[in-house]
Amino acid sequence: MGSLNQEAWVMGTLAMVSFLTLIDGTSDCTRVTTLLSTCSRFISSGRPDPVPGSPCCNYLVSLKNLAESTSNQVLLCRCFMGLIVAYNTNATAIATIPGFCGVFLGFTVDPNTDCNK
Repeated sequence: MGSLNQEAWVMGTLAMVSFLTLIDGTSDCTRVTTLLSTCSRFISSGRPDPVPGSPCCNYLVSLKNLAESTSNQVLLCRCFMGLIVAYNTNATAIATIPGFCGVFLGFTVDPNTDCNK
């Protein structure tokens, strides 16, 4: 898949996840889905690795700052799990972003994570 096609696919997936969130109505995952666009090159191609101070990592830090309460952390976790399900072909890339950025969100980004614990 060419770079342009990959970016179009990322944007399409972003739109799909946002749409599914509106249907579900349980939480607003718009900020988390924006991470797809901010980190799209890495998610699509696996490079360049996000590094602290990059736009991708800076955005992740802003998400972490929004999730200071336990209830917000649960919502953030659920949004990340939704991304992994919707963007399954690149779930590993999504899961590795916090590690590359040196950001702990309070949960592990992994399809087996129980966001309620």
